[in-house]
Amino acid sequence: MRILTRYILFDMLSVFLLTLTAMTAIVFLVLIGKEAVEKGLGLVPLLRLLPYMLPQAMQFAVPGTMLLATTTVYGRVASSNEIVAIKSLGISPMSMVWPTLILATLASFATVWINDMAVSWGHGGVQKVILESLEEIIYGRLRTSRSFSNEQLKVTVHRVYGKRLIQPTFLFFSASDKPAWSLTADEAEIRAEPAKEQVVLTLTNAEIDFGGKGAISHPGKSEFPVSFSEFSGQGTRNRSPANYALREIGPSKLKQHQEIQQLRQENAANASYELMAGRMFELSEESWTARGQPIEYAEGMLNRLNLEPHRRWANGFSCLCFVMIGAPMAIWRKHSEFWGSFFACFLPILLAYYPLMVGCLDQAKSGVFPGFSVWLGNLVLAAWGIWLMRRIIRF
Repeated sequence: MRILTRYILFDMLSVFLLTLTAMTAIVFLVLIGKEAVEKGLGLVPLLRLLPYMLPQAMQFAVPGTMLLATTTVYGRVASSNEIVAIKSLGISPMSMVWPTLILATLASFATVWINDMAVSWGHGGVQKVILESLEEIIYGRLRTSRSFSNEQLKVTVHRVYGKRLIQPTFLFFSASDKPAWSLTADEAEIRAEPAKEQVVLTLTNAEIDFGGKGAISHPGKSEFPVSFSEFSGQGTRNRSPANYALREIGPSKLKQHQEIQQLRQENAANASYELMAGRMFELSEESWTARGQPIEYAEGMLNRLNLEPHRRWANGFSCLCFVMIGAPMAIWRKHSEFWGSFFACFLPILLAYYPLMVGCLDQAKSGVFPGFSVWLGNLVLAAWGIWLMRRIIRF
């Protein structure tokens, strides 16, 4: 029995590590290329991104690699009639599957850790490098296309000489329901100050137009600070719960509970005051809808925080679920070529597991489903794998 265990584990580890290296490298290059094209990063920022992008590449590569290694090893074992041989000796096929299940369980725990590191440390590191390279990104875009834009800002220039922007126009979109305001100048220079989280515009003969509500002229040279968030299109302080480390979620949930309780107490105190003052118009549905929006937002954040641990553990343990269907499917097909078995498993995963996961994730974010509903896809795969394994053992 120990010989079978060592035999399966050696084959699985060999194929898994080799395939993981190749798949991680491919995903890694795709992610780096995407950042380089979208952000216009140079060589130095790209080199600084490498350690932060590695966990993000591995979180995509590990589950697929585990499935591919499983179908490769067990397809070859079944095609060589080794399963038939051990059954003829009275040994259950499970003796050749248990080592891989244990390996997949360990890989699942490792994947949870990789996912946690990718969305917290990795994502934060990528954003830090991008913000510190913001000046280079902006000038790179302006030199190539003479424009730079995101959801909050649009910059166009007539020409770029070194760091001098000739006849630039800065269009700021402060809110969707308010008109944009613009800033124009004869010349401008952009200087990023990461320590202050701002970009300083040095302008020559600037003019500010407040969306048709008036204009201000600044002859000569002047400086105009703009926050990093407006130039990058993303906040530098506010993080999504999806980018919290698991160790941060518990304290954040407690803080969110306290905030919700405080907001409700404030609304109750305000309602009591309005009743005592006889200001019934302040208790109208329209007024209380506006007052209830901070509570709705805080409850939405709490739903996201409750969801995140389940999402990461469910994503990590997809490795085990993939193995539970990959091993019996490869044994049942009895083909040494692994692509057929791989796609026989991956197609149902693509059509059933991922839609279930995404659907439950969306409903859990809105509070319709509880956070643990994201495990539904894993449970479906596990049930299918158990049914397949029972048929392999029986027949």
